[in-house]
Amino acid sequence: MKKGIVSVVLALTFALSTFAVAATVKCTVDTSDGDKVTMTCKKNSLKAGDSVKVKAKSGGGAAIEGC
Repeated sequence: MKKGIVSVVLALTFALSTFAVAATVKCTVDTSDGDKVTMTCKKNSLKAGDSVKVKAKSGGGAAIEGC
């Protein structure tokens, strides 16, 4: 019985510790100079020093031809 309770507690602890909140923010790049980028974002909740991951919009108008 004790092993079952310990297993449940450990599983819940692991599940809650790996839960991360990721926010998606829409931004437009204003300037890009070397390793510095200035962006304007809608609904900005970021603070100086926050770590962010930026993904560039893919595509760009390449035409795909079919038969």
